[in-house]
Amino acid sequence: MSPASKRAQTSSSSWLVEYRVGGGRSARKRCIVIGDLTKLDPDQARREAKAVLARVQLGADPAAERERTRRAECVGDLVESYIRDHVAVKRKATTARNLRSLAKRHLPAPIASRKVDALHRADVSRMHARIGEKQPEIANRTLQMLRAAYNWGIRHGLLEDEFRNPCTFIEPFRERGRERYLTSEEFARLGDALRLAETSGLPWDPDPAKNVKHAPKPDNRLVVCDAWSIAAIRLLIFTGCRMREILNLRWREVDLERGILLLPDSKTGRKTVILASTAIEVLRTLERVGDYVILGADPKAPRADLNRPWARIRKYAKIEDVRLHDLRHTFASIGAGSGLGLPIIGKLLGHASVATTQRYAHLADDPLRRGADVIAARIKLALEG
Repeated sequence: MSPASKRAQTSSSSWLVEYRVGGGRSARKRCIVIGDLTKLDPDQARREAKAVLARVQLGADPAAERERTRRAECVGDLVESYIRDHVAVKRKATTARNLRSLAKRHLPAPIASRKVDALHRADVSRMHARIGEKQPEIANRTLQMLRAAYNWGIRHGLLEDEFRNPCTFIEPFRERGRERYLTSEEFARLGDALRLAETSGLPWDPDPAKNVKHAPKPDNRLVVCDAWSIAAIRLLIFTGCRMREILNLRWREVDLERGILLLPDSKTGRKTVILASTAIEVLRTLERVGDYVILGADPKAPRADLNRPWARIRKYAKIEDVRLHDLRHTFASIGAGSGLGLPIIGKLLGHASVATTQRYAHLADDPLRRGADVIAARIKLALEG
């Protein structure tokens, strides 16, 4: 591609750069504004022009992209442009998918349909407060997404540089990290439920709101879970992995000889999972069907979730408030209570930051805990005379 001009030009108030789309002299000529004449000096303008022309050389059409994005006059369109052109390109695919779901489910229609430059801080504050009445974490995530979309729009010229982000100065709700760890008694019930689920089956009750005339007799109301869902739950218990790390696991990433999983792309990037002998045994008993370790409805795609089998299992085990992610927390808490040390626990879980592992510090069997036991024992003896 040969741009018609490789220099920044000036109009009455702006720096411009010209280029041709598609290559050749007969290609269509395009022009794009790269900055205000009073705000960019010639050297800055040239640098901006070179960046634009470099994108053109790679096949982009910056002017067309800007025109397409400028048509996004509503807040909802701005958020979608931010997710499509920034998050989906520079972040993980799951991040873009989660943000789209967040926008679809929690960005109110009156906000999404508002003109981008007509949204005020008071509107955002009311939205944040309304969502936060029941879901403070969701309210904070929605606020973060909206703030990031506006900042992106300002950086890319969709809004004036002087435009004030309507999400600034809005204080997020205070969030409390959920801490739910299974006790030994709960683990025993969970083990019974898993064994029953893969053998004779778990009992179920028909929905009273539906016609139960033809429902099986109570003695025959049993559901047997498939081997892969049971194996997935056991792997979550024995490895401390995240659910998607197990559901997305391919057989080529499993090295049973060395006892490791080589995950190419976890939440924190590439990750090596050290397998305990119990986890290795679970993997050895699984039938290999397709590329993925945990078989789903489509052998060529990862399983979507474990919602149905886990709901039945935790109901039978009477731990209905336990999420699958709590199995990861429990794995870490047992390690901390066994005196393994936070650095080892962080490596086992694949934490990118020491601060993430620090949440389990209060569970560690460290000298402070032993010191407290010594002092309390002396006091107890004194109280008993």
